[in-house]
Amino acid sequence: MPLIKHSSYPGPPILYFNGHFETILPSVFRKITGVVYQRERIDTADRDFLDLDWSRVGSKKLLIISHGLEGNSARHYVTGLVKLFNQHQVDALAWNNRSCSGEMNRQQVLYHHGASHDLKTVIEHVLATGEYTDIYLAGISMGGAQTLKYLGEEGSALPNPIKKAAVYSTPCNLPDSAATLRFTKNIFYKNKFLAKLKVKMAEKAKQFPGIIDEVLLQTVNDFDKFDDHFTAKLHGYRNGQDFYHAVSPDNWMEEISVPTLIVNAQNDPLLIDRCYPIQLAAQHEMVYLEMPKRGGHTGFAVKRKEFSWAEERLLEFLNSK
Repeated sequence: MPLIKHSSYPGPPILYFNGHFETILPSVFRKITGVVYQRERIDTADRDFLDLDWSRVGSKKLLIISHGLEGNSARHYVTGLVKLFNQHQVDALAWNNRSCSGEMNRQQVLYHHGASHDLKTVIEHVLATGEYTDIYLAGISMGGAQTLKYLGEEGSALPNPIKKAAVYSTPCNLPDSAATLRFTKNIFYKNKFLAKLKVKMAEKAKQFPGIIDEVLLQTVNDFDKFDDHFTAKLHGYRNGQDFYHAVSPDNWMEEISVPTLIVNAQNDPLLIDRCYPIQLAAQHEMVYLEMPKRGGHTGFAVKRKEFSWAEERLLEFLNSK
């Protein structure tokens, strides 16, 4: 019964007053130095590409990191993991979702929370090299959802080198997480994500004229309408709710077959209710759930420490025997 009832997170610095401060301050001010990537571009089965950023230390162990919505391999929560694991003699690979590496992808589709097929492509590419005996998966926010979905889809057929996984600030239930963007208190996050995604959707319209309603795109100002008319349509779903339910990782999480840690703060402004899979963790021997009272969304700052508590917790879990 891997429900971790008492989290080891000591809490944030004194000026991090609530979940919003704990979320926004690290996103704006936190900098990780010293990470240098070597980029590799690989092809996908549908003639698109994925950009992979490697940080090697000559290890037989590898951490594969999946980033959050509108993030990339340069985000602090990615480079923090890369630097920490490198210091503990583990290679790191941070892959960029389609359109997130600085160059628009080729195909009509973009990426989304359920894009576990692209994570699978990355993993199969790594496995084909034969370089690693031990592979760990890490996902943050959206990347956590992709990771959990992949693990559940593979189930007992998961490739043997994949030993463990850990995710944090993860929308285990996508409909409930999407609902938080309707809250007035979350208007900052809604506007931030929506503005970035609208720019990308406009670029898609230039690549594929007539594919979307460009007049509507200019005026849409909420995620329900955006996902109904753009995300869902672009990726073959009836509407936003159909998309949320179809790709939600908890559809597959019961099939996870390796030790997997989920860390979701109780004051995360973007998670509610079913995003905390308490019942599953209570009866699933492979799914560990830890719910610190504080931490915000991808925050978990610790006073006068370079690495966040979440990063050190993932290292503790993934690198242990």
